[in-house]
Amino acid sequence: MNLGEDLYREVILDHISQPRNRGPLECASHKHEGLNPVCGDQVEILLDIQGDTVAQARFQGTGCSISQASASMLAEQIQGLSVSAARDLAEHFKTFMKSRESEPPDGLGDLEALAGVRKYPVRIKCALLAWTTLLQALEETPNE
Repeated sequence: MNLGEDLYREVILDHISQPRNRGPLECASHKHEGLNPVCGDQVEILLDIQGDTVAQARFQGTGCSISQASASMLAEQIQGLSVSAARDLAEHFKTFMKSRESEPPDGLGDLEALAGVRKYPVRIKCALLAWTTLLQALEETPNE
């Protein structure tokens, strides 16, 4: 294992042991639950969208370390983004995870740590569950 893989492993382990923005969000204007029936991963994305900005993002769920670390990274990275920027980041990440490109594109931050998951096609769905669920949450009609 090289230094880069060690660093990536540390980032994932950090998000697993100290998840960011995990828990309920009473003021959620948008929420959606996603499920990966193949492995049993479950995640709920909760968003407080004020105007065109993701003011708060939280997640709840259970599943493998990859799905939960990815959800933690998502919640951390989209807070403060415009809705369109959050949507673009989700699409950008999904494209990268499904590609054969060896180097991650700029702007992914901690998400680069999930690049190694691409070696295991069945695990890609684990890493993408939160992101797919985010896109579905953004399509939901805001809660009244």
